[in-house]
Amino acid sequence: MPNSILTDNNELIKYLYSIKDDEYKKFNERIIKTNNIIGVRLPILKKMAKEISKLDYLTFIKNNKHKYYEEIMLHGLVITYLKDYDESIKLFNDYINYIDSWATCDSIVLNYKIINKNLDKYFIKIKEYLKSDKTFIKRVGIVSLFYYLNDDYIDEVFNVVNCMKSDEYYVKMAIAWLISICLIKYYDKTLIFLKNCNLDDWTYNKSLQKAIESYRIKNKDYLRSLKRILT
Repeated sequence: MPNSILTDNNELIKYLYSIKDDEYKKFNERIIKTNNIIGVRLPILKKMAKEISKLDYLTFIKNNKHKYYEEIMLHGLVITYLKDYDESIKLFNDYINYIDSWATCDSIVLNYKIINKNLDKYFIKIKEYLKSDKTFIKRVGIVSLFYYLNDDYIDEVFNVVNCMKSDEYYVKMAIAWLISICLIKYYDKTLIFLKNCNLDDWTYNKSLQKAIESYRIKNKDYLRSLKRILT
């Protein structure tokens, strides 16, 4: 990776095109509705971002034009590799305004491992993200809750989800994904939640569907019986 990509956005794009995978580009274009896709695989972007995070990453971020999917992804990934939480969360709060796809949201949030060491502080940020009027910032908040599927926070996760009201597809899908994982990790507790929750019918049924599709769930017939009949 040439150091010139830190200060010259044109050099960055030139380099990304030199390592692109056309088949991967076609695959991503079918499933992701976002900015221009060059076709660089995620493991390569992660490796680049990790290197950049040890160099002049602030200059790199400043020069980022966010024209391509890979530029947006690299910006976020660099932040996830920073060691100082306070600095990274400040940069992250600015960054999330550029997120324009489920793929970027999920890849960045699930790579932001520093959350694990700052659960209490970051939970405050989650509540802020969920109040946003931007779809993918809300999704950032939902996907962030995956870090909280533990004994200390699971009840609070349910409380947060139960208060969510959204008609946005990518938000509802994130909630369904989250609840399906709750069923895998906290089956009995999640069943209790589902029997009394405020989830809309579509999100409720999608949660069950995604859990049923998992090989980690055994009693699938019972989950099927819980589906709501839509009218």
